[in-house]
Amino acid sequence: MKPYAEMTPEELTAEIAELKKEYKRYQNMELQLDMSRGKPCAEQLDLSMGLMDALDSNADLICEDGTDCRNYGILGGIPEAKELIGDMMENHPDNILIFGNSSLNVMYDSISRAMTHGIMGNTPWCRLDKVKFLCPVPGYDRHFAITEYFGIDMIPVPMSPTGPDMDMVEELVASDESIKGIWCVPKYSNPQGYSYSDETVRRFARLKPAARDFRIFWDNAYGMHHLYDHDQDYLIEILAECKRAGNPDLVYKFASTSKITFPGSGIAAMATSLNNLQDIKKQMSIQTIGHDKVNQLRHVRFFNDIHGMVEHMRLHADILRPKFETVEDALERNLGGLGIGEWTKPKGGYFISFDSLPGCAKKIVERAKKAGVKMTPAGATWPYGKDPQNSNIRIAPTYPTLDDLRTAAELFTLCVRLVSAQAILEEKKTA
Repeated sequence: MKPYAEMTPEELTAEIAELKKEYKRYQNMELQLDMSRGKPCAEQLDLSMGLMDALDSNADLICEDGTDCRNYGILGGIPEAKELIGDMMENHPDNILIFGNSSLNVMYDSISRAMTHGIMGNTPWCRLDKVKFLCPVPGYDRHFAITEYFGIDMIPVPMSPTGPDMDMVEELVASDESIKGIWCVPKYSNPQGYSYSDETVRRFARLKPAARDFRIFWDNAYGMHHLYDHDQDYLIEILAECKRAGNPDLVYKFASTSKITFPGSGIAAMATSLNNLQDIKKQMSIQTIGHDKVNQLRHVRFFNDIHGMVEHMRLHADILRPKFETVEDALERNLGGLGIGEWTKPKGGYFISFDSLPGCAKKIVERAKKAGVKMTPAGATWPYGKDPQNSNIRIAPTYPTLDDLRTAAELFTLCVRLVSAQAILEEKKTA
C-alpha cells in the first residue's frame, strides 16, 4: 500500500470505511487488555518464587559481620547485600546505600531532603525563589510527577539515540544557578529504549554547573534488562567517570531489583560519592534505624552472587523477547511504508516508543481505549503531561500474555491507521 499522504481523498475515504469496519469488529470482542504500565507479567514473577524458600524458620540469619538480621541496625545495608547490589550497579560496596523496595521512593526522598534541608550545606531549595530541573523528553512520567509535586519548574531537553542534547544541557547547567538537577534513565531509556553513548556519559561527568548543589539523578533502572544475549548496550560507569573528571559528588545513581525479583518486595539502592553518602546518612539516621535486612539476606541467598543474577535475567529475557518482537512485527507489517508513524526497536528495557503524526496521539490512545486496550495516556512522557506535538505514545509490552499482546498490537496499529487517515483526509479537504 502506498503512503497515506500520497492517496487521493477518494482512496482515503475508502480506506477509512474499511478500517472502521475492522475497528467495529474489535469493539464487538469486548476486550479488556492493559498496556498502560511496564509491569512484569506473572511468568516473570514466577521466576523469583525461590525467594520464598531462600530463608525458613531454621535459617541462619546472622550476617557476615555478625549482625542479627532480625534486629535493629545497619543503616546502609548488610555487607553481603551491598556487595551483590554493588556488582549489579558496577560500584564499590563502600559507595552503596541499601533502602527498601522502591527506588522511586529513594528519588522522592532525595528531592524532599534537598527541598527542606539542602544538599551538603547549601541553601534548602524551599528557600529559593526558583528551582528548576532538566527533563529529557520523552521521559519517565513518574520522575516528572515528583518534581511537579514539589513545585520545581521542568525544562524539556530533546532526546536522541545517543542521549539528551548535551549542547543544551551544558549551556543551561553552566548559565543558570537555579537549575538543580536533571532526570536520566541512561540505559534502555523509558520510553525510547535508548542508551547513552560514551561521549554523552563523559560530557555528563564533565559538566560545570553554576549551582554547587546540582545533581544528576541517574536512574539506571534497566542496567541488567537486556533482551538479547549477544546484542546488548553497554554504559560507561558514571561515578568512576565523574571521579576522573574531578566531579566526584555530581551524581546520585539509583537502581533496584524491582523488575528482577518482586517489584513489591525487592531491594532499592543508591550509589554515590562518600561525601554525598555522609550527608545523606546524617539525615537518614533521623528517619530510620535501618531497612529490611531479612529481605536483603533473602536476596543474597537466592542469587548467591552477580553470576546468579545474570543467569536469572536471561530467563526474564526469554519471556520478554517474543513480546517485543511481536509488537515490532505488528508495527512493521501494518504501518511500514505508510508514513504515519515511527517507532524504536530497543535491545532492552521495558518500553517501545511510538511517534504518530503530529496531533494524533491522544486520538489514537482514546480509540484504543474505546475498543478495550488501555495504554499510557498520550502526553505522559512529557513534563506536565503536555507533549507539544501530541505525537508520542509509550507502548508497554511486558504485562499482557503473548496472545493478548498480539491482539492489542493489531488493534493499536488499526487505531493508528484510522486516526492518521482521517487526519490526512481532513488536511487535504482544507488545503
